[in-house]
Amino acid sequence: MSDPAWATFTDEQLLEVRMCDLGVTIEHTDIEARVAQLNTELDARGLTFRPHYWLADEWFTPDGVPGIAIPFYLAHSRLQKLEFAQMLEVEGADPAEGLRILRHEAGHAIDNAYALRRRPTRRRLFGNPAIEYPEYYTPKPYSKRFVQHLDHWYAQSHPDEDFAETFAVWLDPSSMWASRYAGWPARRKLDYMDRLMRELARARPRVTSKRQVDPLHRLKKTLGEHYRKKREHYGLDHPDFYDSDLLNLFSNSQEYAKNPSAARFVRKIRREVRSTVASFTDSYQYTIDQLIERIIDRCRELNLRLAESEEATKTDFMVFLTVQTMNYLHSGRHRVAL
Repeated sequence: MSDPAWATFTDEQLLEVRMCDLGVTIEHTDIEARVAQLNTELDARGLTFRPHYWLADEWFTPDGVPGIAIPFYLAHSRLQKLEFAQMLEVEGADPAEGLRILRHEAGHAIDNAYALRRRPTRRRLFGNPAIEYPEYYTPKPYSKRFVQHLDHWYAQSHPDEDFAETFAVWLDPSSMWASRYAGWPARRKLDYMDRLMRELARARPRVTSKRQVDPLHRLKKTLGEHYRKKREHYGLDHPDFYDSDLLNLFSNSQEYAKNPSAARFVRKIRREVRSTVASFTDSYQYTIDQLIERIIDRCRELNLRLAESEEATKTDFMVFLTVQTMNYLHSGRHRVAL
């Protein structure tokens, strides 16, 4: 299939394109293979239910709809490059990660298809699904009341997300959930999920709507408008770092006036440390990058310079950034955006 005209656009030109004018579809893309794999896993569990799919601006499953919205950028490599340039990562592009997200969304879809929120045991184990979704949530990383599937301890964000995450772990053929979660309170949820899905295996869904919410072809906003809002949503909320910590790492003494500036050094290692600390702390790269940007600004304001070798300073800076991120993560100030 021939590429659309915008495939050769610069980022600046592409950001001016309306989302409804992209013209991409799920057919003939890698998305098809991942959907087929999900269907194979559902079939292996004896489930006849199949979600329907459409392209939208992000991953989501609307309330009451037994279907899954998939982000538009997964439908074309040029759009994935733009996503990376704007957000520093491409959620779901990796096949394994994409399958994890699809399993999660399938949990929402089957929840909707069989109206499972009404079941008393489901409500008792997972909580009241009617409570309002928070804009942000503060996770407890070491809690054993929740399964661990998607990043950022997502099961802790809302009872519906807890249900979807538990379903995803149950569905994943490599999760070994019976042994991995032995002794955890979360195991009770998994045992319930196993009984519930066996009950539904051959049952016909109560909701069969093929409705699509905010499909790509109806979105009039430009890609630039989309990303401005997305970056604002996943931004960093007033991080704390202290001048004393930066002065321990670098120096503003005349003794080191001819050494490389700290701001330039941090810019040089920015991409490497951002990726490493994100994997250590299970945080968004975009959030950490904003923290690094503010550190660079403060280093410039304090006129800081390297006092040790670059290699030693890089190691120390990595520790500093990890500690700053984890302190933020475990404080009441840390919030993961939904």
